[in-house]
Amino acid sequence: MNSVRPIRPSVPEPVRLDSSAADNLRFIRETMENAGRFTAVPGWGGVAMGITALGASAVAWRQPTPDRWLLVWFAELAIAVAIAAVTTFLKAHAANAQVFSAPGRRFALSFVPPLLVGAMLTYILERTGQFGVLPGMWLLLYGTAVVTGGAFSVRVVPLMGLCFMGLGAVALIAPASWGNPLMGAGFGLLQVFFGLLIARRHGG
Repeated sequence: MNSVRPIRPSVPEPVRLDSSAADNLRFIRETMENAGRFTAVPGWGGVAMGITALGASAVAWRQPTPDRWLLVWFAELAIAVAIAAVTTFLKAHAANAQVFSAPGRRFALSFVPPLLVGAMLTYILERTGQFGVLPGMWLLLYGTAVVTGGAFSVRVVPLMGLCFMGLGAVALIAPASWGNPLMGAGFGLLQVFFGLLIARRHGG
């Protein structure tokens, strides 16, 4: 005996948007957002830079002349640049990303100009003997670089820059004797704090 079949084929139920599909859409959206961001900002590198800056602050505090104090911070600058370069390339390599991708180039083009301004002003202020202005200026311009570069990175980076700018403003109006401790607080403690935050939330 043949089975009875309906004249009209049954219409399949519409596919429901379950939690798995929502997760997939969220992943796609985050991937598209990150494609326009420079995500190789090194969290652990920031922690390392902060630790060396704390050491530099302690050493610089003991220097007998402003020139030797400046030399200590120049040495710290060289160490920090090396740490940042190595850890940035390592983080990008681990994520199969390009450091000099379009987001990376935008980050660099926004980050570097305030630092170049800082270098020129440092030369002028050192020649005129105005060492007391340097800590506030360095903190302000580094913070400016982080804010402008961070516009093309993860959200916590511009926030870090704003904190540096605030500390720089304090250093400019505070007594000159506060300059070195405030640099230790900024380039040391702030850098360690935000480095840990970036490392935990954004992959190292």
